[in-house]
Amino acid sequence: MSQSLASALIHIIFSTKNREPLIDREIERELYAYMGGIFRDLKSPMLAGNGTEDHAHVLFSLARTVSIADLVEEVKKSSSKWVKTKGSNLQGFQWQAGYGAFSVSQSGVDAVRAYIARQKEHHRNRSFQDEFRLFLQRHGIAYDERYVWD
Repeated sequence: MSQSLASALIHIIFSTKNREPLIDREIERELYAYMGGIFRDLKSPMLAGNGTEDHAHVLFSLARTVSIADLVEEVKKSSSKWVKTKGSNLQGFQWQAGYGAFSVSQSGVDAVRAYIARQKEHHRNRSFQDEFRLFLQRHGIAYDERYVWD
């Protein structure tokens, strides 16, 4: 085959450092728009993005020429720098060191988009940590609780 083709849909989840509630409604919309530009520049269009004050969820289509780790590193690095320009109270803003990346089938895209859209409602009853543990369990990912949080 002379052409390389791929379809890899990924749902990533990452929190602010120590789950600090720093993503307020004033910067939230701009933050996801900014992140969308980074994904677009990396040829990995963002399909959905939303979260709460302490974490982000993004669904995107991964370009065949970039790794998940490199893409997430760039998104977190660039968006963190951008957030720090949004006010003196955000000068210390950081994302957590790690992230979760979960594959999504084409048939599951609508459900994941809806899940991401309902983040604020969903987190009235469930913490970020409980949600993340559930994702790890559902996807059969072994983890050591001592090293998941920073």
